[in-house]
Amino acid sequence: MARQKFMQRFAKWHIWLGWLVGVPILMWTLTGLFMVAKPIEEVRGNHLRIEQPAQPLALPGGASPANGPVKEMRAFMQRGQAISEVTMMDGSVRRFDLASGEAIEPLDAIGAREVAASAIKGGDKVESVTFFEADAVPFDFRRPMPVWQVALEDGTHVYIGRDSGEIEAVRTRWWRGFDFMWGLHIMDLQTREDTSHPILIIFAILGVIGSLLGCILMFRRRKARVKVNG
Repeated sequence: MARQKFMQRFAKWHIWLGWLVGVPILMWTLTGLFMVAKPIEEVRGNHLRIEQPAQPLALPGGASPANGPVKEMRAFMQRGQAISEVTMMDGSVRRFDLASGEAIEPLDAIGAREVAASAIKGGDKVESVTFFEADAVPFDFRRPMPVWQVALEDGTHVYIGRDSGEIEAVRTRWWRGFDFMWGLHIMDLQTREDTSHPILIIFAILGVIGSLLGCILMFRRRKARVKVNG
């Protein structure tokens, strides 16, 4: 008898909880369906852009600090040194000392350790330092550029560009877990970037239908209870 009363009370709580969360769930599934209906590139209007051919930077007298066609240049302070960063038309990056004009060598393993130690909390607790070419970067980086992976003792991966000398990404263990959950959320465990594909859209539609039917049945059940009590 006590168990039956408990189950009745449990069912009553479930009904009230259904009333509380029914509308938000319907809203989430409906807005989710709207957001996955089109690829994010199309939402941003990328398909409307007329692609312009890349042009090399026109320098006075045709001079080029890197002896090749330059796409862009920028000057900034990097760890107390004024440098000029030159991006070539092929996407490669080169650095020069702004004062002397001398080329700065690509970052080595020791330099990568120093960058991590000076710019990351706990960056001096290094477990390993590994270099990856642009076409073989780890999955948690996913950017085509040559990088050093400084793996810290707490599981954090610090990615430092070999040519840029800059920290390009920091991947904590929580980030990697979040990335996996995001892949499950959008049903794309391969690239974890495709937010609009048939499987996701189909399940979003089913979610909207299921939530809508659930809300309708809540009204029907409420009406039935009123009749019984009457």
